[in-house]
Amino acid sequence: MVKSMTGYAAASEEIHVNSVTYGCQWDLRAVNGRGLDLRFRLPDWLDGLESSLRKMLGMRLKRGNVTMALKLVRAESGAALRLNPQALAAAVEMVIAAETQAEARGLGLAPMNAGDLLALKGVVETGPDTPLDAEAQVALVAALLDRAGPLIDAFEAARASEGAALGAVIAAQVDRIEALAAEARRALPVRRADQAETLKTALARLGEVAPGVDAGRLEQELALIAVKTDITEELDRLDAHVGAARALLGEDGPIGRKLDFLMQEFNREANTLCAKAQSAELTRIGLDLKTVIDQMREQVQNLE
Repeated sequence: MVKSMTGYAAASEEIHVNSVTYGCQWDLRAVNGRGLDLRFRLPDWLDGLESSLRKMLGMRLKRGNVTMALKLVRAESGAALRLNPQALAAAVEMVIAAETQAEARGLGLAPMNAGDLLALKGVVETGPDTPLDAEAQVALVAALLDRAGPLIDAFEAARASEGAALGAVIAAQVDRIEALAAEARRALPVRRADQAETLKTALARLGEVAPGVDAGRLEQELALIAVKTDITEELDRLDAHVGAARALLGEDGPIGRKLDFLMQEFNREANTLCAKAQSAELTRIGLDLKTVIDQMREQVQNLE
């Protein structure tokens, strides 16, 4: 199954642990990445949650820059929010220092109100009033991990859906490459006839300006040039790459890196075809090939 590296899933729910209700807001998203980069924004008062989530995601994902965030609020009255005096004092000191620096440079800053201070990170906390004991920690983490499973399933389903769409686009581009290669094969007989006529004209011209030149040797040199401009091998390799791309699209598991490498091979053959073209029609086909291959490479960059 072809999967995209990008995906998104979210959930908002309540969980009940040891007669305590918690409001949970999950957010799981990913963008393209060379490898697998997992980042978490979780309540820092919950021990063991990140390591377990990291293991769960590592077993399911292979590539992408992935961010998982969880906002957890205890629902009891008076326990959901509380002021952190130390963080507030530090925030006030930073504001004063910033105003002093600005005034020293002749700048004026807009005044801050209480709401601005309370919005600063760490000034208002959402953890429990008292630390959870070991048993409560274990129960809460277990409950959260149970909820994380369906979230990851939804996230993977989103990546699979987008991957299926990408796979269809790439498959159509592979078909286009195959069709262009077939056009190039059909154009070869016309180019051979044109080359033969060009060689005859060149030989006739050389015979006029240099009568003593060995015509047989000239024919050998010109035939060697014709061999060097032959593109049959490039077309054969393009056909082989088309088959390899289709085989990869039918595989299970991550294929993005393999397809990315294959794109380099596609591009190499298209470049060689353009260099050897010596024909307006083959040049056009070669440029069309390069365009399709470049578009395909952009899509491949999105695959896991």
